[in-house]
Amino acid sequence: MFYRTDQPHGMKHNPFKSLVVPRPIGWVSSLDAQGRGNLAPFSFFNAVAAAPPIVVLGCNGWHGQGGDKDTLQNIKATGEFVVNIATWDLRDAMNKTSASAPHGEDEMALAGLEAAPSKLVKPPRVAASPVNLECVLLQTVALPADNPDEPNNTIFGRVVGIHISEAIITGGMIDMGKFKPIARLGYHDYAVVDHVFTMRRPG
Repeated sequence: MFYRTDQPHGMKHNPFKSLVVPRPIGWVSSLDAQGRGNLAPFSFFNAVAAAPPIVVLGCNGWHGQGGDKDTLQNIKATGEFVVNIATWDLRDAMNKTSASAPHGEDEMALAGLEAAPSKLVKPPRVAASPVNLECVLLQTVALPADNPDEPNNTIFGRVVGIHISEAIITGGMIDMGKFKPIARLGYHDYAVVDHVFTMRRPG
């Protein structure tokens, strides 16, 4: 099949989000201007540079109570956030934090997660996550949106500090069999990294 993206595709759900997969989940902790915590997962997330390390976060739509989503508001207000990597063991807690909570409510507490202090930024980390990326805001970019009621925004953050649990390090390398990060597929589907293969570049 072929369809133009500005015309109906004829499928039950938008297939685009089921095609660009798997997408890592940016489980972002932030603080608002009053110091109240927020934790939310985003599947439009990835690393875009390594030197310096830079991540990008797609923050789309409005908050259920109106206005920008808490994550976007908080990062704009404070310039800081932490990306916590969601794993197989944390899948249920991550899903709980995807619920639309009132402004100012701390999803980390709602999900029964313990917070850990960061080193270089004020937002706390998810203590149970084996990897935490401490980030400072580089810039936000407003993107085109087909529906003005569902704005598309991107957040670029520079990673200034990285926490890695010793439990997922084997021989000086990240052990994916121990790490088991999860990723978003389409619909309500997810994947877990539990099989790894190696291919070296030619030449």
